[in-house]
Formats: sequence, structure tokens, C-alpha cells
Amino acid sequence: MNALTRNFLISKFREYYIESSLDVPPDFESREWGFLFFDDSGMRRHKSYLCRGELADYVRSMVPRHIYHSAAYYQRPGAPTMKEKLWQGADLIFDLDADHLRAAPKSYEEMLARVKRETQKLLDFLLSDFGFSESKIAVVFSGGRGYHIHVRDQRILTLGSDERREIVDYLTGRGLSIDRFIYEVRVGGDYGVKSATKMTFPKEGSSGWGNRINRSVSSFVTKIRNLDREEALDLLSQTKGIGSKKASDFYQSLLDDRVIEEIQKGNLDFLKYSSAVWGSLLGEYLEREKVNAVISIEEERGETDEPVTADVRRLIRCPGSLHGGTGFRVTPLALSDLEGFDPLADAVVFGDDPVPLEMLKPFSTQMRGESYHLNDGPAEVPMHAAVFLMARGVAEARAKFLSSDKSM
Repeated sequence: MNALTRNFLISKFREYYIESSLDVPPDFESREWGFLFFDDSGMRRHKSYLCRGELADYVRSMVPRHIYHSAAYYQRPGAPTMKEKLWQGADLIFDLDADHLRAAPKSYEEMLARVKRETQKLLDFLLSDFGFSESKIAVVFSGGRGYHIHVRDQRILTLGSDERREIVDYLTGRGLSIDRFIYEVRVGGDYGVKSATKMTFPKEGSSGWGNRINRSVSSFVTKIRNLDREEALDLLSQTKGIGSKKASDFYQSLLDDRVIEEIQKGNLDFLKYSSAVWGSLLGEYLEREKVNAVISIEEERGETDEPVTADVRRLIRCPGSLHGGTGFRVTPLALSDLEGFDPLADAVVFGDDPVPLEMLKPFSTQMRGESYHLNDGPAEVPMHAAVFLMARGVAEARAKFLSSDKSM
């Protein structure tokens, strides 16, 4: 970043901070604050503020590129060492970054759409499985490639790193044994009738992972039903323990019109060779590290950056600040607003005045409903796009000279 670009971005960030206020977290005076600047001088942390005005004055005079506060609460947040700060507890933080997603899309727009879906999935875990109240959860667009979720509930404030990792394990399904959810139960046996077994598992709407397992099995059956017969039989018969005869009979059972309804009721017993085939399919799942999964729960797993959640002294971006790598607002959201939120429009804070740039390389993006396909060399784009491109490091500011004709 050259001096002209750096000064341009500092001036625009200063304008924003003069006109706007940070959305500071509760008990901000008990939190540590940290800042990164445009001169790449490194993190300045171990800061604390007793009032909002003091924080605002610092930000407006120093104009940081990035602003962070701690998830933790301290007795002495401004102390120079972590030991001296005297830790009191910490919010439960989840960081969803598109770069960390499994099979992440390559385009920025697709990344943002995908990470929003993962955020909604994670919120479902927190609300339904853990029972947190919406009033205890804050969602924030990070200003970059994802979202942060802050859980502020007295019950979790003093959890240590190990307990927080266990929460991540549950969300991501780490160590989950799907065979524990699908089992045989004995039925009958009264008045001289020989007892029998019935294959069953959690019905649709069950609590926790039971409902997700039901969805996974339903998804698997739907996938098989949508394949042509040859493809379906090939997939089934390649599973260890399922020969061509069992595969054919089992596939024919799956074509029954009642199959999805019965699965949603938690009934697997009506399928041909139910116990043997499901056992093999589940065995294949349990060996998924060695072979391709047949029944997969990948779509049901939550996504989050485990080190962020486990770190009880983590610094996280301050809502209402600007992300120094995009110029977007780190935007706090009500849970009800997440579905309709469009980062490439709603987190954009700068205007439309034209700005001359020097593109350092070809670059394409979308903002406020407009598509930009820029080649290297001189270009002119609206202010909001110019800030984004310079912050991303793909463009430099260019001085705007009057032509010699106009000076004569």
C-alpha cells in the first residue's frame, strides 16, 4: 500500500468514525481492547476505557484499521500481562469464516451466501439443542468473510477451554456414533408368541442429533430413489456386507410410496433385509475416514473455528467498526434480520462519488447490485467500491489531474 492509498483510507475511516458510533459490548469497561493500524506497526493491545467518550476519542484521533475487544471480562483489563488482568469470565464466541468451510466456494459472493447458511445452522443448534434465549445471543457480520456469534449467558461465562471444546465437538458431530441412534427393539413375546425384533431410530422432530440423524437417513433414501436402478444397485452393492441380491431387494423396498413417511416416524423395519443392510450402511459410515460415506451427516454438522471458541482470552472485532481489509461495517444483526441481510449492500457505508484508481491486477466483484470486472491499469469506480478494492490490496489510489486543455 503506497502513501497516497494509506492516506486516502485513513481519511475515509476517520470520516466514518466522526459520524458514527461503535456498538460497544456490554460491560465494555471490563474488557481489553486492541487495535491494528494502517502503518502495519503491529497490534496495540492491553487497552481499557472507563467511558464511551474516551474510546471514541482514541478511535477518531488514531484511526485504527481494525478494532477488537476481548470476549473476556477482567478485573484489570488494562494490565500489561494476562495474569495481572485477573480473568473473571468470557462470552461464548463462535467465528464462522468462509475460508474455513468444507468445500468452500471460490467467489466472494458465493462464500458469503454459504457462510450465512452455516451461521443459521449454528444458531439452530444454540437455540434448540442448548436452549439459549435469543436475548442472550448476538450475531455480527464480521465485515469480511463471515459472521461472529456472541453468547452472553451467565451459565457459560466461567466455562474453561476444555468445556468450550466439548461444545464445539457437539456442534460438529465429532465422535458421534450414528449406530447408537439406530437399534433393534424386542416386540411381542406374550402368550406363547415368540418375540421378534424391530429396527427403529429417532423419529422426525426428535431432540438434538436424533432429528438430524433422521434427516440424514431420509436424505440417503431420497438420493437412492432418485438414481436410476443401475446406479443405485452399484452404490448399494459396493457397500461391505451387501451383495447383489440384498441390494436389489433393498432397493425395491425403497421404491415403496410410504418409505419417507415411515422413516420420518422412526420405522426402518418394513424395508427388506432391514437389519443386515442398515448395519452394513452404518458400518460404512463409521469407517468414513477410510471409505466414502454411504449415510452421511456432513450436511447436518455445524461449522465454527474451534480455536476461537476455546480461547477464553480471545479478541474479537468490535461491532460498528470498519473491517480494514474490506471497508465494510462490522454489522450487528437481530436474529430475525439475518435471512434478509446482504453484506454486499447492507454493510457498505461509503457513497458513490467517482474515485480514480490504479488496478494492480484484474479483479471482479459485486457491490450494491453492480458487477465490476476490472483489468489492471487505470480505472474509475464509486467510492464504496474504491475503498473495498484498496483495502483488499488490489488497487492503489491515483491522483486526479486536470488536463492541460482546461488550464489554458
